[in-house]
Amino acid sequence: MKTWRRLHDNPKLWERYFIREKVLTAIRRFFLDRGFHEVETPYLTGSLPPESYLDVFETTLLDRNRKSTRAFLPTSPEPFLKKLLVAGIGNCFAIPKSFRNTEDKSRTHNPEFTILEWYRVGASYTDIMKDCEELVLFINAYLKRSGKGQGPADPAELMYQGKRVDISSPWERLTVVEAFKKYAHMNLEHALTRETIAKLARAKGYRVEETVEWEEVFHQIFLNEVEPHLGRGKPTILYEYPSDLAALAKLKADDDRFAERFEFYIEGLELGDAYSELTDWKDQLERFRLEEEERRRLGKVAHPIDMDFIEALKTGMPEAGGIAVGVDRLIMLFAGVTDISDTLFFPAKDLFAS
Repeated sequence: MKTWRRLHDNPKLWERYFIREKVLTAIRRFFLDRGFHEVETPYLTGSLPPESYLDVFETTLLDRNRKSTRAFLPTSPEPFLKKLLVAGIGNCFAIPKSFRNTEDKSRTHNPEFTILEWYRVGASYTDIMKDCEELVLFINAYLKRSGKGQGPADPAELMYQGKRVDISSPWERLTVVEAFKKYAHMNLEHALTRETIAKLARAKGYRVEETVEWEEVFHQIFLNEVEPHLGRGKPTILYEYPSDLAALAKLKADDDRFAERFEFYIEGLELGDAYSELTDWKDQLERFRLEEEERRRLGKVAHPIDMDFIEALKTGMPEAGGIAVGVDRLIMLFAGVTDISDTLFFPAKDLFAS
């Protein structure tokens, strides 16, 4: 049944869907009160940063003479915000729609989704960890003051699917290596090549084809054995990802096998992906070339690299920490639902139903 029909037939559902407007209001208040500038980023672009794991939407831009130009829907506002960091905007955030193809038939994905990104100048990923703790607490307190929150009145607690979650600071912090040892019972430091991780995966019973790359094997193990345990009862910050999984992040100064990247989880939901941002244009361009090569290998849509972004890095981007947060998933959390479509008035499954 289409969402509008469900709302028509059951007016009590409006309360759940109105949580979205409260969450968006709370996000804006949080950042504006801290002196961040809100930025509107474009929904149409001629180039993108290449990311091997993403499928993009392509369209055609016509001029007045109907001359065509390839165009793409952005997968995130990241390159636009970083260009403004170079220009000198300072701390900033955006809450646009972003678009990623082949992300249907999932309870946590919609091809068109709302994303929150923010960048803090002169900061690292550890500063963004603190922002995340404060933001989630702020939203929860705002919802409870407005009568929309789940669970007890304590702003440091929320209820999700009948489970009490303590969101007070500090959150649990685990490195990716620690998480693999704890939940997958393997030493990831001994599995940073395709051959070594394939051997360990086969010993666990995974089927690993000869053509499969390291990243694909990593995600097989991670998604099955590690991710389901994260953020249970207390949010988890998972940090120090292998460098192959951090195309836009700085590498650790004392161990370049790993990057200054983290994701945070609450009750198994992956909600945000953060970096100490890479500012070296030569390193960034080299990583883009590798990502572009991997996209070709995987048969994904080829697109121009955003060389204007590289030119901006050449000009000089300030040291910064930044993060992308899935707003629809945040709303899932605060609404107490397990399907992203239950937070959207017009989910893709309604718009493209046969």
